[in-house]
Amino acid sequence: MLISASSAGAADTLRVQVWRKLRALGALYLQQSVCLLPARPEVLREVRRLADRIRHQGGTARVLSMTFTDPAEEQAVIAELNAARDAEYAEVLERLPGLRQELADEQARGNATYAEVEESEADLQRFRTWLGKIAARDYFAAPGGQAARDAVEQAAGELAAFEDAALRAEAPEPAAADGPVDRR
Repeated sequence: MLISASSAGAADTLRVQVWRKLRALGALYLQQSVCLLPARPEVLREVRRLADRIRHQGGTARVLSMTFTDPAEEQAVIAELNAARDAEYAEVLERLPGLRQELADEQARGNATYAEVEESEADLQRFRTWLGKIAARDYFAAPGGQAARDAVEQAAGELAAFEDAALRAEAPEPAAADGPVDRR
């Protein structure tokens, strides 16, 4: 679908709201205020809501159904959408080693604690949330998605090992008794 949205004559905050929503949906801008999105039911519903909000706040919006007449042009648009998602996945892959390095550094310092586990779990959850948002707008299965998902799961495995180390450090197992235990 083709979306044309203008906030001219409306509050300045509307322009930012529109831009954020269309970016969150993964819109491919053809020019200022004109973009493309796949006509999927969930996307169409969100775009129609956005168009209604734009109109109610004094802007103009059009949502037009379209069909590609040239298959090569359609493939080029899909490639652009995939390239945009791959760039987002690449950013996840670029930032994820920081979490993994932090786990390794804390373990090397002997700082495998519950507090560090909680902090790292929150960091991992942010990566999962971020990845989920990218995946929601990855309409054509961009090639970089699998590598990003695998890297996040690898970090989750490293966090699980770190958590085991923290558990052992904070709650060591009692020493084995040499004989029967007197429980009087």
